[in-house]
Amino acid sequence: MSCGEPHETDCSEVLDHLYEFLDHEMPDGDCAKFEVHFDECSPCLEKYGLEKAVKKLVARCCGQDDVPSDLRSKVMGRIELIRAGQVVPEREVTAETNAPTSAQE
Repeated sequence: MSCGEPHETDCSEVLDHLYEFLDHEMPDGDCAKFEVHFDECSPCLEKYGLEKAVKKLVARCCGQDDVPSDLRSKVMGRIELIRAGQVVPEREVTAETNAPTSAQE
């Protein structure tokens, strides 16, 4: 998505890092650039508002559920691989989550 207007920070960069912004996981300087972009770009501001609302809804509806520590570790490991530029095939992830554990065998 792009509004077609030139910005100091490109729409694609903003949308690629939107969740980092929402989760306060980026440096203050980058946050400031994103805030300027949202002031200039209504399509990106709209996307930001939508994603913020979804995140708030999910937190309200699912925020009380405990996440198993092994699942959390697997997800965080996948995130780190992706951030490092390594591609993880989706079927590998699906196969791991559907594979029986030793307790189930």
